[in-house]
Amino acid sequence: MLRNVFVKNLRDQRKAMFWWVLGLLILVMYLIWFYPGFRDRGAFVNEYIQQLPPALRATFMGELTDFTSPEGYLNTEMFFFTMPMLLLIFTIGFGSAAIAGEEERGTLDLLLANPIPRWRVVLEKWAALLVLSGALVGVVWLGVLASVQFVELEINFAYLAQAFVSLWLLSLTFGTLALALGSIRGRRGLSAGVTSALAVAAYFLNSLAPLTDTLKPYRKLSLFYYYIGADPLSNGLDVGHAAVLVGVTVMLAVVALVAFHWRDVGV
Repeated sequence: MLRNVFVKNLRDQRKAMFWWVLGLLILVMYLIWFYPGFRDRGAFVNEYIQQLPPALRATFMGELTDFTSPEGYLNTEMFFFTMPMLLLIFTIGFGSAAIAGEEERGTLDLLLANPIPRWRVVLEKWAALLVLSGALVGVVWLGVLASVQFVELEINFAYLAQAFVSLWLLSLTFGTLALALGSIRGRRGLSAGVTSALAVAAYFLNSLAPLTDTLKPYRKLSLFYYYIGADPLSNGLDVGHAAVLVGVTVMLAVVALVAFHWRDVGV
């Protein structure tokens, strides 16, 4: 067993990462290459979308203004629903398995038998989560950059990179929440289930709040609001919103460190 928990986690994920990267690149190319068809039918497509029920548009397209513009298309097809959900599946799965998964498999005792302090175990697993999720987001970003060279899709590359940074921060926040819950309770299913439920609730709160006065005051309670509420693809990264995601992530990482340090683990 490697004494470097960080390197071990990266090594253990190499096969899964290969398939994640392959799948995400295929999805990116698929989405980008369909753009000219929608753009060339701009008036018809936008008219059709406006006829959809407002709740349906808000749930899957956000506050869409022009689907056939590069920003509107990428926001709708990638940034609002598809990529956040896929990245959250990866980070929540990794975060919930980091401590709780090892505890349930009975491998945590082997890990703690090494002269490695508990805080370092959590910190290095969190660092692996940070690097792996960042790598996936980086690959998708490179995939978009490469794909737009083959279609007439003019996009601000700086804003595109900032939108992916915001996506990475969101996925990292929920992954860290899963890690913290796993460190507190030591149960992978509970950690993944609670985090997934909170992510879905946060998504719908941010999506539907603009449609109803009842939910509107609570929209800022959703982490999705700080991810995409300022439309980083069109306006660049909102520093305040990014700071909220970073602050929540760091707070959750500290909770994970403290909880695992003091908890009586089941090994």
